Parts: sequence; structure tokens; C-alpha cells
Amino acid sequence: MENIPTAKRGKPTRHRRRAKATEKKLLDAARSLFAEQGFNTTSIDDITRRADVGKGTFYYHFNNQQEIVEALVKRVIGELIETIKKRCHGITDLRSLLDALIGAHIEFFSNRWEDFVLFFQGRTDLAIEQSYEGLETPFLDYLKSAEKILAGAIHRPLPESVLRRIACAVVGFVSGYYSFATLASLDDDIDAVFTSLRGAMAASLARFIKEAVPALENEESRDPKPH
Repeated sequence: MENIPTAKRGKPTRHRRRAKATEKKLLDAARSLFAEQGFNTTSIDDITRRADVGKGTFYYHFNNQQEIVEALVKRVIGELIETIKKRCHGITDLRSLLDALIGAHIEFFSNRWEDFVLFFQGRTDLAIEQSYEGLETPFLDYLKSAEKILAGAIHRPLPESVLRRIACAVVGFVSGYYSFATLASLDDDIDAVFTSLRGAMAASLARFIKEAVPALENEESRDPKPH
């Protein structure tokens, strides 16, 4: 058997391990700064100072600030999607599924304030004000995951556009409530407050979906189809 060097067999070399560790330092520094002072007022100099590396090191790993923002958003959403899939796997009752979906968000964002800011509060600033291209892709992946999960509990075939509107309503409700809770309950245990309302929220969302589906289907059928 040919003697292939370890590095070529895929085992990380010392240089690659150090580079990965430095990249993580930059990502963690950017993540905490964005949460503390916002996206618009955080500079590359701020990130390199927090990470305790030179500016040249930043540009070795990222071409610009947009790339580090995209990497952070992609990482957070990817981890959130996996958490949702695990919590909701195999649940076919709509109310139980919604309860699990809410619980997945609570589980994920518990003790992860920086990720909460990056995902919920930063989306509008990044996608609209900053016009960062490419950020919609991970958010669409998040919506598609919610659509697939919800479709399995609605138990009726729905047009893609109807399912998308339901998914937008559900994730918007969950994220909107969580955002409001952080503002209204600064001195409270937000996760405990959120958890105590899960049952009522799941029941309300299930009723909303059941009542909204016929109306949305009728609206869809009335829309003129392109020729």
C-alpha cells in the first residue's frame, strides 16, 4: 500500500489547526461585538482588537466584514435547524408539534444571547439596511425546514405558497414573542416566562392554522394563473 503522508489523508496539520483556532477567535469576537454594539457600529478594527490578532490576519480568513457576518448567520441558522429537526422528529399532532417547535427555540437560544441578537434582531439591519447579499439563503433554509415540519402535521396537501405563508406566520410569531419578551422581562428569567406560556401559544397557533388554511386555499384558487 502506498505510503500517503498524514496531511494528505485528511488529518489536520498543525498549521490548519492553528488557522482554524484563529478563525474561531475572529468569529467569536465578531459575534460578541455585534450583540454588544450592533452591526452598523462594529468595524474590522474592533473585531481584530477583541480577537487580539492583527488586521492582516483578518484578511487571511475573510475578504471583508460581509463574509464574517455571512459565516456567523449560516452557522447559527444551521445549528438552529438541527435543533428543530431533533425536537420535532416524528410528531404528527399539530398542537404537539407547535409546542415542540417553540420548545426548540427556547432550548436553542437559552444562554445564547449573542446568537439571539444575530438571528432575530439583526436580520432586518443586515438584509435591508446593509444590503448584504447572500444572507437570505440561510433564512430561506430555516423557513423551508419549518414548512416541511408543519406539512407533516397539517395532514392535507397545500400549495407551496400557502405553506410558505403559514411557516412565515409561525416563525414570525415565535421570534416576535421572544424579541418582545427580552424587552419586557429584563429582570426575569425569559426562558421560564416563555416556557410557562408554551401551551397557550401552541393552542393558539394550532387554531390559527386550522382556521386560516381554508381561507388561504380559497384565496389561492382565486388568484389568476400566469399564461
